[in-house]
Amino acid sequence: MKIAALVARVLLGILFVVFGSNAFLHFIPMPPMSGPSGEFIGSMNATGYLKAIAALQVIGGALLLIGKYVPLGLTLLGPIIVNIVLFHLFMDRSGTGMALCVSAFSLFLFWCYRDAFAGLLRA
Repeated sequence: MKIAALVARVLLGILFVVFGSNAFLHFIPMPPMSGPSGEFIGSMNATGYLKAIAALQVIGGALLLIGKYVPLGLTLLGPIIVNIVLFHLFMDRSGTGMALCVSAFSLFLFWCYRDAFAGLLRA
């Protein structure tokens, strides 16, 4: 179980650090989006909202990679992951599989670190 948690933590950390950094450094070419999803992403990019999300992705991913503040990293990345899944379910179905895989890894890590979240889940 510890090895699986380590693998999930490192994979999620790398994923969010790389794709969050890509918003600033543009080292991975992204294909242009069209239709409502393109308009949605375009408006978020024009306002600078995507840069803020990318910064949170880099910070959350780095916290997962460091391994010391994993619950904080999961807390930062949780709302981002929910929005990624919803975006792919409602606007662009092409990335739904990857979004669900990321969700599964994050839920698994949440379960592994459930003691850190126990105070939030008590009545």
